[in-house]
Amino acid sequence: MKFSLGLAREGAMERLASQGVSRRDFMKFCAAVAAVMGMEASFAKQVEAALTDPRRPSVVYFHFAECTGCTMAVVRTVNPYIDELILDTISLDFMKTLMAAAGNAAKAALEQAVTSPYGYIAVAEGAIPVKDNGIYGMSGGQTMLDTAKKYLPKAQAVIAIGDCASFGGVQAAAPNPTQAMGVNELMKHLGLPTQAINIAGCPPHPYNFVGTVVHLLTKGMPELDGLNRPKMFYGESVHDLCERWHHFSNYELAPSFDSEEAKKGWCLFEVGCKGMFVDNNCPKIKYNQTNWCVQAGHPCIGCSEPNFWDKMKPFYERIF
Repeated sequence: MKFSLGLAREGAMERLASQGVSRRDFMKFCAAVAAVMGMEASFAKQVEAALTDPRRPSVVYFHFAECTGCTMAVVRTVNPYIDELILDTISLDFMKTLMAAAGNAAKAALEQAVTSPYGYIAVAEGAIPVKDNGIYGMSGGQTMLDTAKKYLPKAQAVIAIGDCASFGGVQAAAPNPTQAMGVNELMKHLGLPTQAINIAGCPPHPYNFVGTVVHLLTKGMPELDGLNRPKMFYGESVHDLCERWHHFSNYELAPSFDSEEAKKGWCLFEVGCKGMFVDNNCPKIKYNQTNWCVQAGHPCIGCSEPNFWDKMKPFYERIF
């Protein structure tokens, strides 16, 4: 029987409907992804096509040295719930934290995914320890270092999700006893040409991750900044996008967290906000489309920048 892409897409919609996601919800999500990517509203149709095309490559998600916070950010996104909406739709075929399979069944699922005729996109969460041949990070009897060396270079594209995978994160903070590295630093260390797209943040916004996958499926490699982050998400500073910017421009700076000025929403520069040194779209997209650090009354600590655990501390003191 001749295979029909139209029927396959309809099948994807039926699966979503069975999980309580209507076509309207799905298209709203596609429109939101298009908006985050800086595309016109009509691009939502291309997002839909990319996410329901049966020819899309497998997405293989590896957990290295991390807290699983990036995964939690993805699965706890609402309006609509991304676990119901995306985990099947983008063909996420291997992810230890969420998959039902374990042991040999999980290994078989991985091997099937990485041998897909359409290729695979590798997602890395967490830094990779390299000291003593990587023995300080192991899973399933294999070091994280060996897993990274085996699977990341063969992928069509590699996405490093979170600050740990992008730049080493807290694992690489001084004194870095396990010599943990982000993906790009590791590839350079190994002399491999593979370059990862960094979706930086602790955790990053899930739409930045999904938007990157969509861009790879529809337009290929996105334009990256000097830190390998997609410019469409990391092209403006937190400071310039912040809703408290006008207070800064008027030199209205809260002297402490419990001050009347802080209660009025004045700028948090005096209590440690690093937003002017940070490129990210947090103020524009917000987490769960509801809130973000500074709006909630906490200074930006620069979690999408390299080595922020060392460079941005102390977190509650002004940087100059």
